[in-house]
Amino acid sequence: MDSEISDELPSEYFSIIPSSERMDNRPNHTIYINNLNEKIKKDELKKSLYAIFSQFGQILDIVAMKTLKMRGQAFVIFKEVNSASNALRSMQGFPFYDKPMRIGYTKKDSDIIAKMKGTFVERPKKKKEEEHEIRKKKKGQHMQANAPLAQPVVQPVPNVPAGSQPAGGTVAPPLSTPAPIPEQPPNQILFLTNLPEETNEMMLSMLFNQFPGFKEVRLVPGRHDIAFVEFDTEVQSAAAKDALQGFKITPTTAMKISFAKK
Repeated sequence: MDSEISDELPSEYFSIIPSSERMDNRPNHTIYINNLNEKIKKDELKKSLYAIFSQFGQILDIVAMKTLKMRGQAFVIFKEVNSASNALRSMQGFPFYDKPMRIGYTKKDSDIIAKMKGTFVERPKKKKEEEHEIRKKKKGQHMQANAPLAQPVVQPVPNVPAGSQPAGGTVAPPLSTPAPIPEQPPNQILFLTNLPEETNEMMLSMLFNQFPGFKEVRLVPGRHDIAFVEFDTEVQSAAAKDALQGFKITPTTAMKISFAKK
């Protein structure tokens, strides 16, 4: 895998990926995660990884690619090695988007850490990478040279029923949508809805305990789809609500968060 060059992944990461037989490298600032759900969009995946890993310490960067060679894999780079170690121990096997995460330390420091330590050495550009870029450039030039001329786009005329068009020739605006239900006033207790069946107290605690003031998660007996999360103050609960609104515990279920009724 070290010799393969992705279209998007910086070449530095191919030298730090651990082999499948060696997930026991010595502690490192960077952890390598695989067995991730490949259907998740890149931006959403990085946001979700940040939400669950930032509780362990400051994150310098998260690298996740959707290219064929890097699907289902990601790197999380922590500022401190202890943070990476705690994250690896705590999240090993954690059910993330319906799949247990497999986590290991990378073989070498990423460039961002090497620069912090003063050990960074510029890598010579690999011959295979140069050849890949040349082929990519030629392919782009070929496609541009053979691109068909753009055809004018004809906009379809809307089918307006007779008698519905007012004077002046303009189409009547659509009926207004109903006003949204007003939000409950701020409360230190949050009300979670639209939770998937596999949700448990540990999963929700890991998501919310990264925010200051977190107290506890309370599940509702006989209901898997709702839960309550309590904080010390309304300001702290509001911060957690804004940060995790719409967070997807599974690929098809987005969590909804509101203030609980007082």
